[in-house]
Formats: sequence, C-alpha cells, structure tokens
Amino acid sequence: MSSEHRVVALASPPLATFELSCAAEVFATVRPGLARHYDFRVCAETPGPVPTLAGYSITVTEGLTALEHADTVVIPGWQTRTAPAAVLSALRRAYTRGARIAAICSGAFVLAQAGLLDGRRATTHWRLAAELAERFPAVTVDSDVLYVDHGDVATSAGTSAGIDLCLHLVRADHGAAYAAKVARHMVMPPHREGGQLQYAIAPSRARVPDSLAPLLAWAAERLGEPLTVDDLAARAGVSARTLARMFAAQLGTSPGQWVLAQRIAGARALLEETDLSVDAIAARVGLSSATNLRRRFHDVLRTTPAAYRRAFHLRTRTEPRTAFDLRAGTEPRAAPQSGQTREELQPSG
Repeated sequence: MSSEHRVVALASPPLATFELSCAAEVFATVRPGLARHYDFRVCAETPGPVPTLAGYSITVTEGLTALEHADTVVIPGWQTRTAPAAVLSALRRAYTRGARIAAICSGAFVLAQAGLLDGRRATTHWRLAAELAERFPAVTVDSDVLYVDHGDVATSAGTSAGIDLCLHLVRADHGAAYAAKVARHMVMPPHREGGQLQYAIAPSRARVPDSLAPLLAWAAERLGEPLTVDDLAARAGVSARTLARMFAAQLGTSPGQWVLAQRIAGARALLEETDLSVDAIAARVGLSSATNLRRRFHDVLRTTPAAYRRAFHLRTRTEPRTAFDLRAGTEPRAAPQSGQTREELQPSG
C-alpha cells in the first residue's frame, strides 16, 4: 500500500482550468531531486468529459467514490456556486472520516453549502465575497485575505491564491524547507502570508514607488543582523512612512511583520534541516535568544521549536502530517502564519 498522501480534486462543469492546475502543479508534478509525497487524482460526480471555461473538455475517469480514499479533497472552483445533494453528501462523509477539505475561489460556496464553514472564517474571490456572506450568514467572510486554514478545512481567494493555499498545505504537511523547494521549481515566491491582501491598494496619482524586490532580497541576506524599519527605509532611500505605504500596497503587510515572517521562516528551515541548537538558530535568524525565538514561534505557529523539529526534522519525519494529527493532539502540523488561526484561504474560480 502506498504511503503517499492522496489528494483528490473534485471537478465540476464548467471547470476553471487554472484552479485545477494550481492543485495539479503543486501535488502531482514529479520534480527531479525532490521526494514525491502525494498521489493526485481527479474525480467528478459523473465520470466522462467535463467541459471547461477554456472551451475544451477533459476526461475524468473517477466518480465520487474516489473521495472515500482521499486524505485531502480540493475543490478547484465551482462555477454554478451550487452543488447537488450527492456531492454534498460525499464531501460530508469524507470530512467526517478525517479528510482535509480545501476550496479554491468559488469552491468555498460548496463547503458553505455542506455546512463545513458554519461558525468559521472563510474567504473567496473578492468579487464573490458579498454573495457568499449573504447566502451563508453563519460563515464569517473575510474578503481581504489570500487564504484561511483551519487545519481540517481551508479556503482561498481566486486564481494565484490557489497556488498560495496549496503551497501552504505542503508546508503544513512537510515543512517550510520542502515547500520552498517546490515553490522554487515553480518559480514562485516561497511563501505569501495568508493574511496578505488579495489585491494591491490602488496607487495615487503621485509617482508610483519602485518595486520592493531589491530591498527584500537585500534584507533576506541579512536576517542575522538587526533590521529596523529605519534601516530598511534608508536602504530604499525613502522615509519610514513611505516605506510602510509601499509595503502595504505591494505586499499587504508592514515592514516589521515581513521581517519577522522571514526570520520565522528561516528558523523553520534550520530546525528541519540542521541539528543546531535553538540558541544558535535564534542568533542566525536575528531573534537574539532562544527565549525570544520560542515566544515568537508560539505567537505565529502555536507550537514550540522543539515540537516543530520533532515533527519536521528531515532525519525523523517519515510520514506526512494530517488533519487527524491536529484533532488527535499529536505532533503539531505547522500552524498558519501571521494572524492565521488555521484559517486562511481564498477563491478565484
């Protein structure tokens, strides 16, 4: 029996091809030099040709019974925004059995219809947020964030946010270092926080600020050094206030929060891939002491560095973590980042 984590995408006509591709690229692509951890399948309520929004059809050979063996179910958008009873029943059974359910873009409507989002925070494409909130008042709809992850259920905004969510799930299953390698193969940023804005703030008529990319690259190489907002502003040649506006417009976060996220990401990678002490890791990523690292780690990830290392160290990790691990209170999966409370997702399809 395969030990690979089975991911099943549930397709519906007319299918949003990009949203399905988000899941397929992250979970199905075989990458040279990287261990394969996922077995990816596609199913539909009725097997056979499934029309797409792009004008062609894809052939799906498996029906809803495929969900009975899924560890993770991905709903890559749902254009009609209403699912038939058979689909809802299959999803509820999969969830009750312990499968993790993730929806990209308009797929959040199906989760809400199934009752899996009642009393929870969720997201979808900003264009659909008002409709989702009106149709499902028991759901707290956050139209600003990229994704929301509760551990057992996740949602994302549209289009590229689907990739962010899928990479986040890989990070939760196999750690930051492995997810960063997958992202690198995809020529994607290694991590966008779920709490980032879905879209940039509209620029004023004043001069549009330059890209932050050179500054971010400079800062990322100096995480072991003190990095204040004034240091970053001086490097960029702007005032601290202007820099804050640039970060809000281009990244949807503040300079301080971005730096902290990079320090935590660096600590995660070192915990996964080295045997360095917590003190040494704290010094390398600029968090000064083991005490500070533990506090920041708990604030962001809701776990300790030691527990994270036990779960994700390359020499000790043998199986992917699952939603069952969280519910059963065993070794923690990496918790959501910055402000996430295992709940950051969003739509596009």
